Amino acid sequence: MELRQSASYLVFAPKCIPWGAKWRDVQFHLRFQRNPGTVCKSGRNTLSMIITGKSSEKFARTMPLIVNASDGSTELETAVVEKPRLRRFEVFAGSPMPFGATARDGGVNFAIYSGHATSATLCLISLSDLQENKVTEQICLDPLINKTGDVWHVYLKGDFEDMLYGYKFDGKFSPEEGHYYDSSRILLDPYAKAVISRGEYGALGPEGSCWPQMAGIIPSSDNEFDWEGDLPLKHPQRDLIIYEMHVRGFTMHDSSKSRFPGTYIGVVEKLDHLKELGINCIELMPCQEYNELEYFSYNSVLGDYKLNFWGYSTVNYFSPMIRYSSGGILNCGRDAINEVKTLIREAHKRGIEVLLDVVFNHTAEGNENGPVLSFRGVDNSAYYMLAPKGEFYNYSGCGNTFNCNHPVVRQFILDCLRYWVTEMHVDGFRFDLASILTRGCSLWDAVNVYGNPIEGDLLTTGTPLGNPPLIDMISNDPILCGVKLIAEAWDTGGLYQVGTFPHWGIWSEWNGKYRDIVRQFIKGTDGFSGSFAECICGSPNLYQERGRKPWNSINFICAHDGFTLADLVTYNNKHNLANGEDNNDGENHNNSWNCGQEGEFASLPVKRLRKRQMRNFFLCLMVSQGVPMIYMGDEYGHTKGGNNNTYCHDNYINYFRWDKKEESSSDFFRFCRLMTTFRRECESLGLNDFPTAERLQWHGHAPRMPDWSDTSRFVAFSLVDAVKGEIYVAFNTSHLPVMVTLPERPGYRWEPLVDTSKPSPFDFLSEDLPERDVAIKQYSHFLDANLYPMLSYSSIILTLSPDDKA
Repeated sequence: MELRQSASYLVFAPKCIPWGAKWRDVQFHLRFQRNPGTVCKSGRNTLSMIITGKSSEKFARTMPLIVNASDGSTELETAVVEKPRLRRFEVFAGSPMPFGATARDGGVNFAIYSGHATSATLCLISLSDLQENKVTEQICLDPLINKTGDVWHVYLKGDFEDMLYGYKFDGKFSPEEGHYYDSSRILLDPYAKAVISRGEYGALGPEGSCWPQMAGIIPSSDNEFDWEGDLPLKHPQRDLIIYEMHVRGFTMHDSSKSRFPGTYIGVVEKLDHLKELGINCIELMPCQEYNELEYFSYNSVLGDYKLNFWGYSTVNYFSPMIRYSSGGILNCGRDAINEVKTLIREAHKRGIEVLLDVVFNHTAEGNENGPVLSFRGVDNSAYYMLAPKGEFYNYSGCGNTFNCNHPVVRQFILDCLRYWVTEMHVDGFRFDLASILTRGCSLWDAVNVYGNPIEGDLLTTGTPLGNPPLIDMISNDPILCGVKLIAEAWDTGGLYQVGTFPHWGIWSEWNGKYRDIVRQFIKGTDGFSGSFAECICGSPNLYQERGRKPWNSINFICAHDGFTLADLVTYNNKHNLANGEDNNDGENHNNSWNCGQEGEFASLPVKRLRKRQMRNFFLCLMVSQGVPMIYMGDEYGHTKGGNNNTYCHDNYINYFRWDKKEESSSDFFRFCRLMTTFRRECESLGLNDFPTAERLQWHGHAPRMPDWSDTSRFVAFSLVDAVKGEIYVAFNTSHLPVMVTLPERPGYRWEPLVDTSKPSPFDFLSEDLPERDVAIKQYSHFLDANLYPMLSYSSIILTLSPDDKA
């Protein structure tokens, strides 16, 4: 016959279709043999076609096929239908809920939101094909069958072993309208429970790619984890001592001697250190899937490569960071999920809660020049905060802003948080740049919110909302209202909400004002004695009027962002040249003091003063109302060489030095360990409400005579304690020593416990200290007169004991 351009032909395929097969399950390979001597335009003697069935009608043994020819007019001698190739999967309509891939009834349901796509294709990818950037099988979704509202869905049965998935969406590519559809891109499902790409941390992908193809795992109903009866610890928040840490950095240094360095299991191996320190809550820096190669570039300063070490650039929020697991991509990421569960289970066994640092303010897709990985290709206009002409708002400082209060996005965030609580057993969250969660979304207008316009309504995209829907939903969710919720209550767009973050009575805040005030007072800056006293009380000036409690304040001196505690007393200026940005990055105002000489190489008196100041800061943290947070490594005096922005270093700068910790075990680490124990023992140092005059008395150099003048550098107080009876705490941040007159307590005498001016072990006179009695006797002539001498830049704690001489 003659095969013509765009013509249709009826071809019979006798006895080639198995009984029970369906059109949609079969692919036909047709081969047309040309007449001898004819020449076709393509230069080939045969023309092959693949035809995929569309109907659900069952075949008879003989079935006519319609062939659309497209190779020009060429005479063909025969038309042969080759043996059909059955698909690996049975395909059904599926359900629009729940979102993501869900194993049920012997198959898997796939559902994904995309409000503006015109077509959707489910891509199934074997683990081996992923490495070669291939798609194993594609399932085109029929909008009449596989779409409900704006949700695309399909249900498959078949063999999913070592199989991954992604999506292709088609639609407008019109950035000015907010759309970035490209049917050639394979996109991650935002609800994927694990993301597979590279197996090894820091290793490049095929052909040196920093962004190799990624795909989500397909869940299996038989992947059970033995929680061994694990239940939430539910520590009262007022009792927490939080430890901010980095999963990889905690055990990557050789001195950790970990069997699995840099992994979740590596952290498990070192949990006893945290228990010894007195930690009962760890806050994990981002360990949801991110790409550490995002900033990959050669750093000529150190001769290594810059990576995104901190992880504040999320690719997928449901997936744990796969390359923090010892197994990598083995078992398609399921082993990584189980390693996270193991870490949480083993932490709980030691009485340690686990919080996640989550980054819902932006994603790794960046601005209009960033990669299209997931959210942007699925529905850019829903997931990102856009200006009228499609530009990305950048309240995060990272190129884009997650559209948190969009109805679809806020439901996504809620689903994600619930998943980490119910499936992974985490105890709460710290929200990075949480003020973005309170900004109006791109759809925010009076009609969208209230159903009708309001006269004078001037709300625009990004406007701070008094009652943001997302915070409302989280706060009143029956699952999430029982976990710890901590806001970093500011963003890079100038919105600063410390003390004013919408809280519903349960949200806490990183108290950045506490950090700044304490740093300035301890280093001896005038004008901060009164505000320092507020910090000691849990910042009632910020929280009391709005009906909040001391534990709503997360107190910290240092965190991942900024100087370490050791660098805070060693450097006046940042030293960030190692970042390769000519020292232009990082915060310029650190409220630090080098104690007289810049850098680690200093005279002995300067080094002694630095240790004293470190003890002052730590003591202040432990005697303040509110919740103390310690940064990883500060317990032994970790230094980053004055670098206050170490986001890009996968090296010794950010690694916990276990050898240094052992060196300081009898020195600063001992002091920190004893101070956390003292805090836990004191009923008065973790109050559920702000202290009143019945419990707290302020003092100056003389009892009940505090000095709140601008030139005062001395603050002292006594605190009634149900366990200790009473404690006396004083801070002298002057360069001059002072003689303190202690409050009279008839029948009792004050006994020294802590004096930061003393060298270890006499800085803390613990009960097991062999020379304790001798050390106390050295103060007897002062204490007999109800006096205590304080050196410059020092702090003390005294306790009451019965006076045998009375």
